[in-house]
Amino acid sequence: MKRECQRLARQNVRFAKEKWFGDAGTQQLTALKSLTEMYGFVVALGDLLLLEGRWYVTHAGLLRLATRGRCHAIQVQRVRDFCDPVANRWVFKASVYKSPRSRGFVGYGDANPSNVSSLVRGAEMRVAETRAVNRALRKAYGIGMCSVEELGSFSSASNSSPAATRSNGSRGSNGSNNGQPRLRDQLCVLIRQYNLDPSLVKAYAADFCGTPTLRDASRKLVETFIAEISAAAKENRDALICKLNSYAQPQEDKL
Repeated sequence: MKRECQRLARQNVRFAKEKWFGDAGTQQLTALKSLTEMYGFVVALGDLLLLEGRWYVTHAGLLRLATRGRCHAIQVQRVRDFCDPVANRWVFKASVYKSPRSRGFVGYGDANPSNVSSLVRGAEMRVAETRAVNRALRKAYGIGMCSVEELGSFSSASNSSPAATRSNGSRGSNGSNNGQPRLRDQLCVLIRQYNLDPSLVKAYAADFCGTPTLRDASRKLVETFIAEISAAAKENRDALICKLNSYAQPQEDKL
């Protein structure tokens, strides 16, 4: 078992270096090894996300952890007194039972237009339910780090350390200005939400912005791209996948 955990930890570290090139430093990779050994998370399956130098567990990762732990049941119910469907304000209570005799681990989740990302605006009820389940699962399995679905409009990311500056003193195109969320983090959540290939999205973004890489694009262009790909994913994800797959081909083969 220990050897299997070590093998998985090496795989996670290798994948993290490739996926978050330049962002996954020694501190983040050391933490990743510990998380792997304690919980068996798999980065390649989307169990964890690295945002602003911090690891966040995902809903999928928590559910897989519950499956490995032979979780007996998860019950979710709406807290009616605190819900307002007209205002898209929802509160849910989730109870996780690790065994038939478990008294249950309880977690609450709320969502409204003011504390969800614009990418999931209109789906506040589902966000609230997911947040409740995540909190209950984190309590049940002793996970102290926050889940990415619990982030409120990227408030955690936008309040962290400033974005790195370029050599000329200006902020990077993917950085944060005036307390606004980092565009890279918005794109990460969008990729995860619609299960998109990160490398293909980056290639598409660079082509869309007309720059060699996404990092070379201006903030305005990246904002436009994020809005464009978000709308495309909502309208017709299959068509977007086909578009992205075209960037997996050699450049000379593309029309």
